Amino acid sequence: MDIFKGFDRTFTVLVADDVSENLVLIRDILESPRCRVLLARNGKEALDMAFQYCPDLVLLDVMMPELDGYQVCHELKMHRDTQLIPVVMITALTDLGDKIRGIEAGADDFLNKPFNLAEFAARVRSLLRLKQITDELENAETVLFSLALGVEAKDPNTIGHCERLARYSVKLGERLGLEASALKALQRGGILHDIGKLGVPDAILLSPKPLSGDEWQVMRQHTLIGERICRPLRSFVQVLPIIRCHHERWDGTGYPDGLRGEEIPVTARILQIVDVFDALCSQRPYKPPFLLSAVLEQLNEEAKKGWRDRELTHEFIGLVESQQLEECVA
Repeated sequence: MDIFKGFDRTFTVLVADDVSENLVLIRDILESPRCRVLLARNGKEALDMAFQYCPDLVLLDVMMPELDGYQVCHELKMHRDTQLIPVVMITALTDLGDKIRGIEAGADDFLNKPFNLAEFAARVRSLLRLKQITDELENAETVLFSLALGVEAKDPNTIGHCERLARYSVKLGERLGLEASALKALQRGGILHDIGKLGVPDAILLSPKPLSGDEWQVMRQHTLIGERICRPLRSFVQVLPIIRCHHERWDGTGYPDGLRGEEIPVTARILQIVDVFDALCSQRPYKPPFLLSAVLEQLNEEAKKGWRDRELTHEFIGLVESQQLEECVA
């Protein structure tokens, strides 16, 4: 039986079991030109190999020395580099409590010993298809990040701007107690907020002179262009409002939709505050970097004018004054 028939790529599968006969059995089932099989004989070895090789699938015996399968699974799901690897727990235990413990550890599927070969093959194929889709989505995200950083690289004055915005936004989101999904959107939004500038001519984007009215109309399209570029990725549903709305203003005078107050998503309000902060702290063709005291005064002034959310502005200023940001102007 060729489990990998129909796949157009090579997979790496990690198998962990302290019984050599079980390792050999599963290795023989999986062996294929399209599958590299890694064997681990205890939980610690399995964890080390998973971090080193980032396999496409992990098959874990539950009862192992050093670390048991539950502990290994939990550790894998807690780390960003391995959390999306599907994990199958293979066990002779049949108690419902054992299965619940595996679910709580993050297991994606279960197989009972002795397992049926057809069932084993079906579960492996299903999880590898899922991993392939996940990898394709991650590749698409990486391409978008590269494009966004390419826009940033056109202007030497903005190098590092996107990554700083991602960090600052997440810090403020954490201070506000936002959910993990919103924090992830802020991290992505910090990188991608200006990706729509791909559609803005360099003559406008890099102009050393103030833009004309017509040029500003073109520049303002970058929020809509960026939203269109990222819309096909369903996983970016919480990122799109950040890209579209990060130039809206609290008093309704922003663009592209003239949103007012809490009509503006909180994640977009966060990003616009840290965006202004970083711009004021940075060297630009039309100005030197401001001193930190002047930056904070300007943020306060813009909040008083009604351009920014006053409460979020005060929270961000508190964050800066508590020295919780890695990079600030002294």
